[in-house]
Amino acid sequence: MTMGKVIAVCTSPERGTQKSNVKEALFVEDHGIEGDAHAGKWHRQVSLLSYDKIEEFRARGAEIEDGAFGENLVVSGIDFRTLPAGTRLCCGDVVLEITQIGKECHHGCQIYQKMGDCIMPREGVFARVIKGGIIRTGDEMQVAEYE
Repeated sequence: MTMGKVIAVCTSPERGTQKSNVKEALFVEDHGIEGDAHAGKWHRQVSLLSYDKIEEFRARGAEIEDGAFGENLVVSGIDFRTLPAGTRLCCGDVVLEITQIGKECHHGCQIYQKMGDCIMPREGVFARVIKGGIIRTGDEMQVAEYE
């Protein structure tokens, strides 16, 4: 069983803006994170990014805060890119199901303009909330056995 640790929980009130680390948030079943611009009835309710990939990007000179890629959850110890869609992630009471790996990047994103690259399209994954609850920084996340 793969385990990871939540490094940051990020939200933003409007789309297209950087998210900021709010330390904890309420995940609402089939909706997303309360108060986050990307919540709603669709397949990309929550975005996740691997902390290790962000650190690699920082090592290349990117000065970025948690949430800079628009990710909701930054988690160390899990390489999300290697998990197939349908994988479930458990964190406390919360159950997330990965629905999409990567996304198209609009090259207008601030990170791309500054660095000529952005890791979200390659490394980011999206999930929907199967079971709600609170996730806080420091919580452990497990990859559930894939059925």
